[in-house]
Amino acid sequence: MTQALSIPFDLVMFDLDGTLVETAPEIADAVNDLLRDQQLPEVCEHLIRAWIGQGTRALMLHAYAHATGLEEETVRRTGTLDILMPRFAAFYAERTGKRSRLYPDVLSTLKALRAAQVRIALVTNKEQRFTTTVLMVHGIRHFFDMVVAGDTLEAKKPDPLPVRYCLDAFKLQPDRALFVGDSETDVATARAAGVPIWAVPYGYNHGKPIALASPDRIIPTVAAVVEAVPTQSLHPVD
Repeated sequence: MTQALSIPFDLVMFDLDGTLVETAPEIADAVNDLLRDQQLPEVCEHLIRAWIGQGTRALMLHAYAHATGLEEETVRRTGTLDILMPRFAAFYAERTGKRSRLYPDVLSTLKALRAAQVRIALVTNKEQRFTTTVLMVHGIRHFFDMVVAGDTLEAKKPDPLPVRYCLDAFKLQPDRALFVGDSETDVATARAAGVPIWAVPYGYNHGKPIALASPDRIIPTVAAVVEAVPTQSLHPVD
């Protein structure tokens, strides 16, 4: 293990989709379930990956506009999404947890942080019911001291409110916390909250390299987060 940082973090906040869990395949399945239901052409997973990160409503706005050839603003004005979203939710509930997987080093990293008694929070734009299913299916819900989903508060990322909510809950200053994500949305959120931001390069950043968002550090996997924990604090966890 590389040398621990001199000032450890007391709280690590993680994004979910594209950071801890590869969810694009099952999200794409649900999107295309809905498009087929509406007798519309399917959308390739590559495009859907670029639309993940702003919540399911924004995702479906992009997908429906693409499949129909309509402008997104036109789709917004017609109220079509209000009709489609309950149907999409049903499809996604069926698909959630079926084709997702943990990224490398996620489980070992969460165990190491728990062993070091570092607080762990999840800050995602995915709705609570789907977030809970993903966490439970992959057996990692118990690692998180707090879960802030896209519908937990009145605002979601890139608004800094979810991060500040975590800081307030744990009574921490921003420099004692770390945010780990995969997108420019995560970088903007952390910057607005005054929190250091590390990013993984393999996630869903709207099809753009994460380096363009200028995070404080780009890490190959979340395992690098363990460097922020003093070595002497780490103890084995089953």
